[in-house]
Amino acid sequence: MSTQAYHAARQRAARFGGSGERRALVTGADRATWLQGLVTNDVLALRPGHGCYAAFLTPQGRMISDVRILHLGNTFMLGLPGPAADALFTRLEQFIIMEDVAVADISGRLGGLSVHGPAAAAIVAGVLGPNEHLRDALASLPEHHAVLVQGGGIADLERGASVMGVDDTVLAVASHDHGVPGFDLCTSTARADGLDALFSAEDVPALTEDDRAALRIEAGRPVFGADLTTDTIPLEAGIEERAISFTKGCYVGQEVVVRVRDRGHGRVARRLVGLVAQVAGEATAAIEAGDTIRRAGRDTGRVTSAAWSPALGTWIALGYLGRDDAEPGTCVVIVREDGEVEAEVRALPLVRPQGHARSPRP
Repeated sequence: MSTQAYHAARQRAARFGGSGERRALVTGADRATWLQGLVTNDVLALRPGHGCYAAFLTPQGRMISDVRILHLGNTFMLGLPGPAADALFTRLEQFIIMEDVAVADISGRLGGLSVHGPAAAAIVAGVLGPNEHLRDALASLPEHHAVLVQGGGIADLERGASVMGVDDTVLAVASHDHGVPGFDLCTSTARADGLDALFSAEDVPALTEDDRAALRIEAGRPVFGADLTTDTIPLEAGIEERAISFTKGCYVGQEVVVRVRDRGHGRVARRLVGLVAQVAGEATAAIEAGDTIRRAGRDTGRVTSAAWSPALGTWIALGYLGRDDAEPGTCVVIVREDGEVEAEVRALPLVRPQGHARSPRP
């Protein structure tokens, strides 16, 4: 059930056709303060080339979407999950009242390719350069930060917005979503096809969707539309360390987040956990999103995403459990249409991340 590409991602590098995110540019004199009042992380702390992970919340503290924000000098680039993008674009326009702000969907101008693995920095630099300085810059790049590559060298990120989509320009954004060092490469649609061929020629195999799911779940990274929905409070999903600044000023939904943390001492009704089936090998019954999770004969949660884990030799999953059942080491039963699978609650990540640059708070 594992593939050559999965093992390549663990040992060297593998590729896939982009992150699937929609891209938007936020421009205008008020862009930074406007975003600062809408998202959970500290946009004002970002410098050109720096980025962060954040969330848009309702006034009730539930997620509208997660978002990746990158400072590109005179603009910000947003990476939005496909399932939430259309509704979020509409909502963002509604939040522009008197501010000097414009939001433009640039997804149609950009192509994408992602390369992940311990050797990703060297391989990406070799294909885009070759350039030893670029390799070192990529290898030390914290998550969500970026370098702009033009003509094989590192270009001025202050010009990032004006050159996005130009054929000889590639924006390399660091990503840890698959548990190994990786880069989302944003470029023109024409250049993306050519890059894919170049990485293929460098024996960088293509990951299947099953490979990607396994790597992501092993890394404990929830995705919007599956593990994160409009019913999710960020603290339930355990993304507060990555997505929330507790020192910035006000933003939509902040009151609920702070109340849960301070008055509720971080206690929420349910938590996202890792699940590992306790029957190893091919005999393990498949686990699927939507399966019910039971403990002591009562329903306590459901699976949100699942995959076969080559690293652990069994099925793994992410899912929400009631807080009293979410402690690591708890034994549960995952109920399927054709039977039951015993599983153990595990702390995330399920597989230790490899070789990442440190991801500082913005």
